[in-house]
Amino acid sequence: MIPKENPEEFYSRFHEQLTDSQEWPGPFLFKFIIRGDQQKVEKLKQMFEGKQAKLKLKNSSKNTFVSVTFLAEMENPTEVINIYRAASTIEGIITL
Repeated sequence: MIPKENPEEFYSRFHEQLTDSQEWPGPFLFKFIIRGDQQKVEKLKQMFEGKQAKLKLKNSSKNTFVSVTFLAEMENPTEVINIYRAASTIEGIITL
């Protein structure tokens, strides 16, 4: 989910979609792919500290990439978007 358009327009539309797609607070599934760098994974984990979140890690066959999945209880769409904005600062991260 790397916006090619104006980020504010993208996140505004994403906020509407999240509002319409489920009730809040509620569970939300976050998926990321990171080039096998444990420091980047740790930085991502810190974004979920203090939240009720389940973490699943899966290394690629050559251990080049790691798939990081969080199932987290989120209060509202804004909280989801804040996580994605923060994650986008991690160099080379792919958000799904």
